[in-house]
Amino acid sequence: MTRSIDFYTKVLGMNLLRTTERPEQKYSLAFVGFGKGNADGQSEIELTYNHGVEKYNLGDAFGHIAISVPDAYAACEKIKAAGGSVTREAGPVMGGDTIIAFVTDPDGYKIELIQR
Repeated sequence: MTRSIDFYTKVLGMNLLRTTERPEQKYSLAFVGFGKGNADGQSEIELTYNHGVEKYNLGDAFGHIAISVPDAYAACEKIKAAGGSVTREAGPVMGGDTIIAFVTDPDGYKIELIQR
């Protein structure tokens, strides 16, 4: 959980909005997002740790999340400088002019950066 929180907050620049510990149910939650928390319309990512689980498999029904950024090139440089993994450098999408990039979180999940 700490590794994922560090990635989303220190590498992607999100805020840790809140955490929940449920020892009786054997799980812990952390919510991260770009806002300050509990704002209407704000998107959040829920990170879940199930106590006692040592390894997770990447889901086959989940592709990636996408985050809008003002400058994908600058975002990639900042992510690399913070120790993050850029798996597709910023550049135009094939057959178009939208600038995108991909980064990977510590668990192997893909995050698309879309320049707006």
